Amino acid sequence: MAVIVKQDTARERTQPSRRAWGHAATGLALVGPAFLLLMVLVILPVGAVFVLAVTDWQLGARSMNFVGLDNFAAMLTDRVFRASLINTGIYVATVVPATLIAGLVIALVIESGGALRGLYRAIHFLPVMATLAAMAMAWEALLHPTIGLVNQALGQLGLPRPNWLSDPAYALATLCVIGVWQHLGYAMVLFLAGLKAIPPDLYDAASVDGADGALDRFFTVTFPMLGPVAMFLVVVVSVKAFETFDTVRILTEGGPGVSSELLLHTLYVESFEFFRTGYGSALTVVFLFIVVLLTLSQARALDRRVHYS
Repeated sequence: MAVIVKQDTARERTQPSRRAWGHAATGLALVGPAFLLLMVLVILPVGAVFVLAVTDWQLGARSMNFVGLDNFAAMLTDRVFRASLINTGIYVATVVPATLIAGLVIALVIESGGALRGLYRAIHFLPVMATLAAMAMAWEALLHPTIGLVNQALGQLGLPRPNWLSDPAYALATLCVIGVWQHLGYAMVLFLAGLKAIPPDLYDAASVDGADGALDRFFTVTFPMLGPVAMFLVVVVSVKAFETFDTVRILTEGGPGVSSELLLHTLYVESFEFFRTGYGSALTVVFLFIVVLLTLSQARALDRRVHYS
């Protein structure tokens, strides 16, 4: 009897162990393809960029030399890099708040309206769905200094007709307007979803407490309840603004001079036009560092001020 009991106890210990190994193998089989794609498409390319950033490799060259931090030191004296960094900061600081404010205003107007809500939502969301290269070409035609509709309308009103894309005083501002137009529909749709999720009981409770006016209701109920949506949009729109490339490449190519040069366009030019791939990789490292730092700091700062229902 003692032998039988010992054999049964050994079987009970072996079965859970085999079951655990089976679950682990199933989990690895399910996670394996996704992890492999993550390694091939993200982790290995990022690692390669960090390696190339400390070399003087040029695109197409068969050899490279280790230069340490020379590429990063060269950025400190690079006039184009400094200009692109400042322009990118101005661009992000302009596009992000303007997009959120305009998106919230349009969402409030559409939500308060009674008819044609679907049409208004579709019209404002079209820039998000459209191909950005095609839209940039359309903007180029609209902003043409002589035959563009914008300048023709200004001429009919007797106003000056500036060269929007070739004048250093207007080029970056024009790109900012296009950036707001590009991201406006995305912000509007998310704000509309956030407005739909606010319980009507909160407005009734606010009315009982004396918040009868539209502004009182907005600042006591609507705005605090939209906190999570606003936090998400600040992070996402900031990252998208930092990644702006198509409009710069098609409309201005960073010019005139460096007045509309943005960081991602500088990275592209250094890597694929001047073939300074090592220096371009160093710019990529700086770009990644800024984006990650911005995302983490925004999420941490805003999360403390956001009201979750």
